Amino acid sequence: LTVLYFVNNGNLKIAVTSSPGHHQFYNFYIQPTPAASSESKNHRKQKAIDIVTKATEEDRNKNYEEALRLYEHGVEYFLHAIKYEAQGDKAKDSIRVKCLQYLDRAEKLKTYLKKGKKKPVKDGESASKDDKAKGNDSSDSESDDPEKKKLQSKLEGAIVVEKPHVKWSDVAGLEGAKTALKEAVILPIKFPHLFTGKRMPWKGILLFGPPGTGKSYLAKAVATEANNSTFFSVSSSDLVSKWLGESEKLVKNLFELARAHKPSIVFIDEVDSLCSARSDNESESARRIKTEFLVQMQGVGSDNDGVLVLGATNTPWILDSAIRRRFEKRIYIPLPDEHARLVMFKIHLGNTAHTLTEANLRELASKTDGFSGSDISIVVRDALMQPVRKVQTATHFKRVSGPSPVDKQTMCDDLLVPCSPGDAGAIEMTWVDLPGDKLFEPPVTMNDMLKSLASTKPTVNEDDMKKLNKFTEDFGQEG
Repeated sequence: LTVLYFVNNGNLKIAVTSSPGHHQFYNFYIQPTPAASSESKNHRKQKAIDIVTKATEEDRNKNYEEALRLYEHGVEYFLHAIKYEAQGDKAKDSIRVKCLQYLDRAEKLKTYLKKGKKKPVKDGESASKDDKAKGNDSSDSESDDPEKKKLQSKLEGAIVVEKPHVKWSDVAGLEGAKTALKEAVILPIKFPHLFTGKRMPWKGILLFGPPGTGKSYLAKAVATEANNSTFFSVSSSDLVSKWLGESEKLVKNLFELARAHKPSIVFIDEVDSLCSARSDNESESARRIKTEFLVQMQGVGSDNDGVLVLGATNTPWILDSAIRRRFEKRIYIPLPDEHARLVMFKIHLGNTAHTLTEANLRELASKTDGFSGSDISIVVRDALMQPVRKVQTATHFKRVSGPSPVDKQTMCDDLLVPCSPGDAGAIEMTWVDLPGDKLFEPPVTMNDMLKSLASTKPTVNEDDMKKLNKFTEDFGQEG
């Protein structure tokens, strides 16, 4: 701690350097006073003590304007005491330290009064026992730590404010995973009296499985269904910093924010990028991040009641063993079975016009063994584009009746749909010549689906599946 003082014509400037790049400046005007008797001079310090004692009392009673005035008035008397009463450098330094404490408190009160902060200021935090004050000696509380505020402001973007609107019913299959998440999140919020004593909700759940099977989608469902909880969605980019020592501080502040907003869920996507197995070749920064995660998730002094850590990964076997242990439930999110694939085809088709029957959809479900939910989504999206491609390549159109593209309640008999040149009533034209409100939407057919299926390959290979199955046998459970 470095303290510099500059006095010029009654103006006192105090510069405090606590660490490289961290400076605080205080400007104070010493009111000139007429020459005083020796008796009054000897009582300046006692007068200052009386004033700051009164200031801390007003501070404690939340009379911040009066406390601010008294703090500044008391410091003025202390500065006069330095000039007229204090004998020796040690005594002067002691008084200067007191002045810094009271000035710092005065600055905080001034900021509070100026900005009208909603958060109450902790009262009497810069008073001193030696000066007969009953407040706390520390001038910096955690809530007023500027570095902490800066770190937490970086993490505020991780709080999911708008719900994703994904319900449990939107997730096909995965009943085991949904049950575990309801046990950990939904039920403790709705029935807190059930989770007391030894019956505690899960504090760490790991979702692992092939890519595209719905791990992040499940997290969206949790964010939607957990109405009264705060959802944090973070990744490595939110927690890794180029500044030395800041990454682990971000991890610590993330958990402090989660505890402050509990009940809360901390979702860490691709958790393996942050918590892979420790080795001799890794950087010191990466090791410190993992250590901080271990401490915050289940370390001594970490109270995570009401906080669920939800992790997702495609490669669980590279996780550090200590991190793996802290995820109490490790749930395997497998590739969808045939029934789940059938539901997915229906969900992704939605209300788009199509001619597919139930038998067609079952056939598609049986043909997509080994496809992930994401793969099926791509198949359907490509099939939905097939009618658009027909419009682009068509050389002839014919007139049909159907609902108006502008108003579905109105029927029109002059709509145009792509057709073959040999069809009855075929008109030679291209989509460029077609009026925008006269195109009849061609329905998606089984041929469209089969054509898209033939051009789409699954993204999961056998080697990855063997590793995932082995991890499930050793450490996990089926979802």
